Amino acid sequence: MTKEYFREYFTALLPTASFDESGEWLNVQIQPEEWRGFALELRQSELNFNYLFCLTCIDWKTHLTMVYHLSSTVHRQTVVIKANLNRDSPEIETVSDIWRTAEFHEREVYDLFGVKFLNHPDLRRLILEDDFSGYPLRKDFEDPINMIKL
Repeated sequence: MTKEYFREYFTALLPTASFDESGEWLNVQIQPEEWRGFALELRQSELNFNYLFCLTCIDWKTHLTMVYHLSSTVHRQTVVIKANLNRDSPEIETVSDIWRTAEFHEREVYDLFGVKFLNHPDLRRLILEDDFSGYPLRKDFEDPINMIKL
């Protein structure tokens, strides 16, 4: 399976998706509301993306981007899925029931970036104390004790 094959398959599935093929892996940009159905298709189809090995968030100051790295251990292929979120109220459906590793990673992103994962089974802080104010990995976070300002 090649990047071209994936691009054609994904375009048939999600005509609104856009692609970046400049890197080692195919990057697919989707809308956040399309994520859940697309994730199920990636896992359950012949593509068999059965391993979520990285889930993170990027703060661009104007919006947040969720980034998912998926691999098929059967086909030895990797793809990167990205979805831009509204910075003021970032939310996206959980995939913790599709890839078990997502449960921990989503809690980390929730704790450090403030992204709400809808229908997550145990969405609570993972690293910081419950009464901690703010999201330390956002670019606008100011730490009055350590005087960090970007």
